[in-house]
Amino acid sequence: MTINQPTRREFIAVASLSAAALAMPAPAATKDMLVYIGTYTNKTSAGIYVYRLNTTTGELKPAHVTTHKLSPSFLAIDAKRRFLYAANEVNEFNGKKGGGVTAFAIDQQTGALKQLNQQPSPGIPAHVSVHPSGKWVLLANYGGGNVALYPVNADGSLGALSDVAQHTGKGGDPKRQTEPHAHSCVLDAAGNYAFAPDLGIDKVMSYKLDTKNGKLIANGFAATKPASGPRHFDFHPNGKFGYVINEIDSTVTAFAYDKAQGKLSEIQNISTLPAGFSGTTYCADIHVHPSGKFLYGSNRGHDSIVIYAVDAQSGKLVLIGHEPVQGKWPRNFGLDPTGQWLLVANQNTDNIAVFRLDQQTGKLRFTGKQIQISAPVCVKFIPAFS
Repeated sequence: MTINQPTRREFIAVASLSAAALAMPAPAATKDMLVYIGTYTNKTSAGIYVYRLNTTTGELKPAHVTTHKLSPSFLAIDAKRRFLYAANEVNEFNGKKGGGVTAFAIDQQTGALKQLNQQPSPGIPAHVSVHPSGKWVLLANYGGGNVALYPVNADGSLGALSDVAQHTGKGGDPKRQTEPHAHSCVLDAAGNYAFAPDLGIDKVMSYKLDTKNGKLIANGFAATKPASGPRHFDFHPNGKFGYVINEIDSTVTAFAYDKAQGKLSEIQNISTLPAGFSGTTYCADIHVHPSGKFLYGSNRGHDSIVIYAVDAQSGKLVLIGHEPVQGKWPRNFGLDPTGQWLLVANQNTDNIAVFRLDQQTGKLRFTGKQIQISAPVCVKFIPAFS
C-alpha cells in the first residue's frame, strides 16, 4: 500500500505544530482499559465482546461475552460507566419491522453486561449516543432517515420513544442518495445541541434538546458538498471545532462551532486519500485525539487510517499520512482515553488490530497484536474497575 508523504509546506506546518506540543507532557500510563466491541451477528459472532487492554503493552485479553444475536452494532456508554446501549441494526425486531435499541447494566466490578430492556426503533439504526447527563439516548436510523430520542429511567433502562426528528430530501448521488439516511448523532459537550450527519441528503442536521419535555427542536443544518455523503462526526476537545467524515467522496469537512447557537460554519474540506489514488473506497469513522493535536479517519477500500495534524487556532487540518489497517474494511476504530492506543475494527477480515500512537507526531505503529472477532463494528473504552 502506498503511504502518502506530506509536501514540504505540509511538513513545515506539522513540524511547527509538533514543536509547540513538545512542552505538553505525554498522558500518564493508567490501569487497564475495558474494551467493548459491537458486532454484526449474521455470521458467527455471539454478540458483544469485552476485552481487557493492557495500557503498557497493548495486549488484549478476553474478559466477557454477552450473547445478543440482534446485531448489537454500534455501542454507547454513559459518562458514569454504569450503562451500555446497543443499536440493534436489524430489519426485524421482536416480530416487528425495523430495528431497536437495547440497554445493559455494566457490572461495577467485572465490567460484564446484564440486559435491562429493549425498545423498538422507527427505522434501522446505525448509531447510538448518550446525553452527558445520562438521562437521554439518541438513535440515528439509517433506514428511515430519522433521529429518535428515548428517556433513560433511574435504573438505566429505556423508556418509550419520546420524539422522532424525520429528515427529508435527497442528495447529489442518484444511486445512493434518493432518500435520507441519518448515519450518526453526536451531542456537544454541554448536551444542548445534537448533530446528525445524513448521508442521503448531504447535510449535518442540528437539533436543540428540550430535556424538560423530551423533544428534538430543529435548529437548521450545515450543508456538505453535493454527493459527499456525511457519515460520522466528532468535536475537538476545545469545543470550538467539529469534523464530519464524508463516506461517498472520501473527504473530511472541518467546521467552526458556535456553541451558543448550535451552528456549524465550514472552514475546510480535505481529501482522506493519497494523491493519485483511483480505486473504490468509502470513508467510515472519525476521531479527534484526546490532546486535540491530531485527527484520524478510516478509509474502507484503501484500507487505511488517514492522519492529520490539527491547527489549534484555526481548526484546519494538515495531512500527515496514511497507515495500513492490517485488514480490510475498517468500519470503526477507537482511541483509548489516554491517547496512546488506537484499535481498528476490520469488518471484512474479522479482526481488530492494535496500534500505538506517537504522542508528538501523531503517527501510528502496528504492534503486531490483533484479535479475531467476526464482523466487528464498534470499539468503546472505559477504565477497568479493578
